[in-house]
Amino acid sequence: MLSGPSPIVLVRDSVLIFLKSESFAQSLKRTSETSGYRSIIVTMESVALKEAETNVPSLIILDRRSYSITNFRRIRTLNTVPIIAVQEGSLSCQDEDCLEEYDRGIDLVVCGESVRQLVARMRAILRRRGADVKSGPQYSAGNLQMNLDRHEVLINGHAVDLAPKEFQILQHFLQSPRRVFSRQEMLNEVWGEGYALEEHALDVHIHSLRQKIEADPANPRVLLTVRGVGYKLQA
Repeated sequence: MLSGPSPIVLVRDSVLIFLKSESFAQSLKRTSETSGYRSIIVTMESVALKEAETNVPSLIILDRRSYSITNFRRIRTLNTVPIIAVQEGSLSCQDEDCLEEYDRGIDLVVCGESVRQLVARMRAILRRRGADVKSGPQYSAGNLQMNLDRHEVLINGHAVDLAPKEFQILQHFLQSPRRVFSRQEMLNEVWGEGYALEEHALDVHIHSLRQKIEADPANPRVLLTVRGVGYKLQA
């Protein structure tokens, strides 16, 4: 269930950076943004996990000494997100340690490489991932996430079973947060103009949708009724 509304984010080619060295992280952020990626730096484990769960990134870069690797893989929405574990300095990566980290879900272990080399590896991974999975947009509102490619809605990482029309209704709200839709507008968006359907039919679908995505369906905080007009998604 949702704990409350949060800003809605359309996630595209974003990189989450969770490194102990602030100078290295800032340099990596600048270089990756020059390459066209939106980069976010976090310094606390709890913040990193929350950020990754709320705004699912395209790629995660972690400090190799971080204990968060397993925690990231426990979040269902991050199961397919590539993770690079980075070790700064001149120390080499020991084979046994690397094998263990790959078993824990790391996609690539990088030791002693420059920022430019790391960004080059990052670009290569994202290019291959883009070729394999032509990812459409993902929308996020609080603890709710929608993935259009997988036709999937998650709340707190758990899949929610929506009927096809419920999915379409929620998609239109997520695409236009804060916009007030009249009942007739939403009927036209989802069922098509000229489709003979009573406006009450939309109310029935909204009621059912609230049962599935609201923490308290009787007192909705996400899908709000605008008296005398229609509905809006509150961000």
